[in-house]
Amino acid sequence: MKLQCDVEVVNRMLPTFGLKGKGKGNRAVLSIGKHMDKASQRSNIYLLICTAKDRSGSKYKLKENIEKFFTWFVEEGKATVRLKEPAVDICLSKADSNNLKSFLSAARLADRGSDLDSLSLSTFTPVRARDVEKPKKKLTIVSKKDYPITSGFPYSLEQLQVSYCKLSRVDTRMLSLKALRRLDLSNNHIKKLPATIGDLNCLAELILHNNHLESFSEALCLSTLQHSLQHLDLSQNRLQLLPAQFCQLRELVNLKLDNNQLLRLPFHIGKLTKMRFLSAAHNQLTLLPGEFRKLALENLDLFGNPFTQPNPLDHNIQLAFPLTLQEQASRAVLNLRLPYGPHLIPFHLCHELDLAKFCDCGHVCLNSYIQTVVSMNLHLVSHTVVLVDNMGGTEAPVQRHFCSLMCYCEFLDGCVQRGLR
Repeated sequence: MKLQCDVEVVNRMLPTFGLKGKGKGNRAVLSIGKHMDKASQRSNIYLLICTAKDRSGSKYKLKENIEKFFTWFVEEGKATVRLKEPAVDICLSKADSNNLKSFLSAARLADRGSDLDSLSLSTFTPVRARDVEKPKKKLTIVSKKDYPITSGFPYSLEQLQVSYCKLSRVDTRMLSLKALRRLDLSNNHIKKLPATIGDLNCLAELILHNNHLESFSEALCLSTLQHSLQHLDLSQNRLQLLPAQFCQLRELVNLKLDNNQLLRLPFHIGKLTKMRFLSAAHNQLTLLPGEFRKLALENLDLFGNPFTQPNPLDHNIQLAFPLTLQEQASRAVLNLRLPYGPHLIPFHLCHELDLAKFCDCGHVCLNSYIQTVVSMNLHLVSHTVVLVDNMGGTEAPVQRHFCSLMCYCEFLDGCVQRGLR
């Protein structure tokens, strides 16, 4: 039984002499195994701690010698084992939480002296230098022959790139890397993302360029990624649609969607108020959602999409007179900003509320509206714009919705007045 982690051995007698511990652990390998006592000529179970400075290690007897375990932060890879003799606290940190739990369970059995046959005991030998090196922060694998099959990924990784390895799915071992900030799985054959990627609550960059993705799940959009993810690269995949919940990823700054088969962008894309770079070139976009007008970008690339030529007089009228009770109630919920969710109302109503449309007057509409398409100069939403087509254009069609006939007539009056000027 072995564990790699940071270790600090604190003598509890130090405060008596007005001294303090260093407060900083060293990288170490901990082993639980049998050792022959020279005095009693009996074998006992010991804990061996090996560091870079002491690769042969220091031994501590375990049987009936553990006073207490402190495991409040075991999920964070931290724990403390208090020994009776000598009077020291063995402080463990930066450990894999699952391995730490197993190690502590083995230490408990060794302390009790029971079920020793079930323990996987180690042979006490000096550790290799590489086993007590500083935790690795970055790992790049760009060849299938270098991909770890029998060994795991270093728990301390903050940046991991695995490219050109023909992965068809995300390795579950990657999902236990809780410190991971950047995950690059570009140039593989991944078809689906597991929802557990959302458990990587430090993940700021996710690069999935050139895979076989056909969807981006709602679960990922509603995971902890909505608080951490800033850079997302989904370019060169097989995406046709993104879920309405995609706009919950409100920390996004850079979004790449090039070379997919997207038919439309998320309806409420205007909620991505922190986004500064958007690239969705070479898709199948024919128009942009109305909330696109709310964006404030630094760079925008929509080249190579089959945008339609808009005519504001071509409209789709879906008005109902009088408004249904459901429409009135839904508008009230959104206009008054009342909280809602599947725990309060049926799921299908939540879905309709998520897809509500905003009128120019500031009110919302759901199933009763007038829809038209107008041309918008993309420089209104971005400082730098890549040309939309080979003709040098920077305009694109944008949806507009109106909650009433009055709002639509005011819009048409405005169009006529601008035309007269």
